[in-house]
Amino acid sequence: MSGSGERGKDYAEGSSSSSQQPTTPSRYESQKRRDWNTFGQYLKNQRPPVPLSQCNFNHVLDFLRYLDQFGKTKVHVQGCMFYGQPEPPAPCTCPLKQAWGSLDALIGRLRAAYEENGGSPETNPFASGAIRVYLREVRECQAKARGIPYKKKKKKPSQNKGTIEESSSSSPMQFSTP
Repeated sequence: MSGSGERGKDYAEGSSSSSQQPTTPSRYESQKRRDWNTFGQYLKNQRPPVPLSQCNFNHVLDFLRYLDQFGKTKVHVQGCMFYGQPEPPAPCTCPLKQAWGSLDALIGRLRAAYEENGGSPETNPFASGAIRVYLREVRECQAKARGIPYKKKKKKPSQNKGTIEESSSSSPMQFSTP
């Protein structure tokens, strides 16, 4: 009978059965919460513990390096005979690390979680330029080690200026100059 109490609570809060909010968070929200909790635990385990208010980009960089030990992506070192080969024919002793894409997604989630938990965008350590530089270096290093070129995609010149299709981009914000 506990379910009827829940329905009463929903009704009291102004929701109806036809427009109920999902009871389980999305996969992204769940992962963001887990990542935030993991980072918080990492800070607590530092000697001395680091309060979130004192956290800076150096703590974030240390956290990213710490995560490498749990990585699953083989990253060949320059002396390895398979360096630069996307699919090496045999195993080697090169280290496993976190893949660049995983780190990039993690930073995106932590950046959002920081602000959702009361942090100011101006002091967000996950939004630091040093973090962007680190991620770019990891991407380039892993690309070279695996023989996969990461080339910046050039924007195609638009043919129909001012059309609706052009104005609907994947970017949530668009700024126009007067």
